[in-house]
Amino acid sequence: MLDKYQSNKNNINNLDDDATRLGMGGNSSPEEDEKLYKKRMEKRKEIQSKRLKERNLEKGLVIVFTGNGKGKTTASLGMGLRTLGHGHKIAIIQFIKGAWTTGEKQAFEKFSNKVKWRSLGGGFTWETQDRKKDEFLVKKAWEVAKDYMRNESYKLVILDEINIAMKLGYITAEEVIKFIKSSNMKEDICHVILTGRGASKEIIEFADLVTEMKLIKHPFKEQGIKAQECVEY
Repeated sequence: MLDKYQSNKNNINNLDDDATRLGMGGNSSPEEDEKLYKKRMEKRKEIQSKRLKERNLEKGLVIVFTGNGKGKTTASLGMGLRTLGHGHKIAIIQFIKGAWTTGEKQAFEKFSNKVKWRSLGGGFTWETQDRKKDEFLVKKAWEVAKDYMRNESYKLVILDEINIAMKLGYITAEEVIKFIKSSNMKEDICHVILTGRGASKEIIEFADLVTEMKLIKHPFKEQGIKAQECVEY
């Protein structure tokens, strides 16, 4: 069984290498002759079909959006919108956040029969200035999150800013990982998203998909522009 798995893995790696070698086409391809270009793209299509055929597994995924750049929550909510489009239910549990009424929350509330949005944080630590209360709210949010992850009717559960909650020491990565491992999430094909900068090494290693948002420019820092409606909230 192990040999079969290793052979399959090697085959996938070889196909990936072939796809990289052939490239995406367009004007980046070296062929000036359109017939030669067509042959390259025919081969690329053949390789892509094989790659898709080899990847035939399905399971609930643990997805992480982290990094110092903007867009982590936005990306997770985009997946939420996609899930709604397929007719499934989603739950959004916000750790730390809670003080602002955001545009996306108001938009998702229009799908109240398919969406549960729970903002259970007190705000930034420098605003709350109360570690015990912050920790209490995080633990409360975690208990709520576990209920939704156990609920088979939800296809996607978004744990917004839970990475920050772990970074602040209010909940441990081990606790989060242990619960997800012990649940039947994967069998029920429920996907869980963890957002927030500073995702721990343990969470990154455990996750199936990790994307890091890299900060290049930000108007708040470079131009002194305040958080604005439709951009930050």
